[in-house]
Amino acid sequence: MWSLLLWLFLGGPSPTTGPVVYRLVLEDEPITPATVRFIRRGLREATENGAVCLTIEMDTPGGLVEATRDIVQLFLQSPIPVVVYITPPGARAASAGVFITLAAHVAAMAPGTHIGAAHPVQLGGGPATPPDTAQVDPMSEKILNDAVAWARALAQYRGRNADWAARAVSESQTLTAREAVALNVVDLVAPSLDSLLVLLDGRNVALDGETILLQTADATVRTVERWWGERILAALSNPNIAFLLLMLGFYGLLFELYTPGWGIPGTLGAIFLMLGFYGLSILPVNYVGLGLLILGLGMLVAEAFVPSFGLLTVGGVVCLILGGLMLVESPMGFPQVSAALVVPVALATALIALFLLSNALRIQRRPARVGDETLIGQLATAREDFIPEGDHFGGYVFVHGEWWRACSSVPIQAGQSVRIERREGLCLWVSPESST
Repeated sequence: MWSLLLWLFLGGPSPTTGPVVYRLVLEDEPITPATVRFIRRGLREATENGAVCLTIEMDTPGGLVEATRDIVQLFLQSPIPVVVYITPPGARAASAGVFITLAAHVAAMAPGTHIGAAHPVQLGGGPATPPDTAQVDPMSEKILNDAVAWARALAQYRGRNADWAARAVSESQTLTAREAVALNVVDLVAPSLDSLLVLLDGRNVALDGETILLQTADATVRTVERWWGERILAALSNPNIAFLLLMLGFYGLLFELYTPGWGIPGTLGAIFLMLGFYGLSILPVNYVGLGLLILGLGMLVAEAFVPSFGLLTVGGVVCLILGGLMLVESPMGFPQVSAALVVPVALATALIALFLLSNALRIQRRPARVGDETLIGQLATAREDFIPEGDHFGGYVFVHGEWWRACSSVPIQAGQSVRIERREGLCLWVSPESST
């Protein structure tokens, strides 16, 4: 009786728990510190919830060296198997993606994908010089040899084709999905995640010196989603977004010079600048490019104060374009700031800066609209005949739509035009217009 009541209270028999596979997606995403945080959290959640494995669906053009090394270390030290799946069709694992794929316990590709082109790129945008060329740059040779050794070591550790891994770095070789399987670069070709889980079922994976049997055929797939903080960090890791934030911050502060006090544009400008500099702090910044940006903005501001006949504006635009193109760089081919974005923004910045600053200076140079400066030298009309008041004559005049008490050293008749000379308290000292 009591067992029946307990069964009803609990809602019937407890559901059977089956295998669980965790999944996270890197969709056309460069490898940045934001990617490292996302993968680290996904791996931690998968481990804590007893997942069979963590599957990473990846499509990447490359990324940062340090971020790539961090991800590789996460894979090598992972307590559960990590499966890297290059998908959807048309996706690629280029540059940093090659190292991440080689470090995975299981590597798979969808049909129509490719892997390779991991040749390191020097700071400055040019490829590292191969060691067999006539002129060898020592730094280029070090970068290349280090990347070749790293790729070869990862491939050997996972039992994959180490020779091709070295050629992918030194010669930028690429392979299609079926070619990669045939050359033992990746393990599987699967058209979908469901088919991949079927192919993984019953596969032995080496993990910490032990062999683990994967059971994924009927596994429940749980997707790890980015929370809003990770989405913001990922957006700030985009060089184009960081560049735009810097420019928007400059616009906001510049607008504050055009308007009195401190308002919303200045506040937003300061926030945008802080976000832009935060984005630059996690990107491989070329400080020459950053210096050119600052110099260009300074030239645009100086144009409003120095008669350079447009030379400072031209120089500022050139510095903005060169600085934007040089702003972000990486030896792993991290995407640069787009020229299609830099050129229009530089020209728009020049126009906006000239417009706002010229208007601000024009307002500052206008005659005062209040105070004594608006009265001295102005013409007024006597309302009445001035009467003697001691050593001078007094009466009232009409000026700027107002009646003022006026004093004069000579008699003034009603309706006569007078010119204001000075103000003493609430009395205007005037002189007849005919006497000037």
